[in-house]
Parts: sequence; structure tokens; C-alpha cells
Amino acid sequence: MTEEIIEVPAKFKDLVETIEKMNLVELSELVKVLEKKFGVSSQAPVAVAAGAVAAADAGEEKEEQTTFNVEITDSGSNKISVIKAIREITSLGLKEAKDMVDAAPKVVKEGVGKEEAATMKKKLEEAGAKVTLK
Repeated sequence: MTEEIIEVPAKFKDLVETIEKMNLVELSELVKVLEKKFGVSSQAPVAVAAGAVAAADAGEEKEEQTTFNVEITDSGSNKISVIKAIREITSLGLKEAKDMVDAAPKVVKEGVGKEEAATMKKKLEEAGAKVTLK
């Protein structure tokens, strides 16, 4: 995979450099702050449109859930394997993955498709964790 070079306007250069230095947890916190501050959501507009369609069709049969939150409810006795699985799934650093495992119950990933959620659940359960899909 080749990395595309993007020209950053001078007025955003310092901001982009600061963001590049952040880890995944810090970026997640920043996104949450910006969502609250400006009343917006980083969720894909497709999900919002799907929710509006589902609400409009309330009289019809309930639609099958298509997006899931993968939550680790118990890390089990083999935490090292679970931490490795978390790192593989999320690309988190070792400390962030360990903190997530120690903080169970904890959402590992939000808004993932049915197949991806099932794959994640299988990997985590094979590592010894207890997982729920919400």
C-alpha cells in the first residue's frame, strides 16, 4: 500500500502535527470532545439514514440489527492472550490494550458489521475472554 501525500494548508500545519503525535486513545478522546462541543457525530451518515428509515417503517417487522458494539465482559484467566487479541483487532498499543482488558466490561469496538463483529468475538473468545455483541 502506498501512502498518499496530502498537502496541508499552512493554517492547519501545527494542528495536523499535534494530531499526528497522538495515540489512539487520545484521538478517541479528542473526537468525543469535538462531538460534544459542536453537537456532531463521527458516525457514518449511512447509519443515521438507516435509523431514520427504520423509524419511518415502525409499523413493519423490526429490521435485523446490522451494526454491533463488541464488548469484552470478562478477560478470563489468560489475560496475555486476550491482550494480544485486542491489539490485533484494534491496533492499540500494549498499554492501551492492557488497560482495556483490565477495565472489563469495556467496549472494544463500536459500530462494526455483523461479520466483523462475529470474527472479533470468535478471536476474543478463543483467547479466553467473554464477549457480548450489543
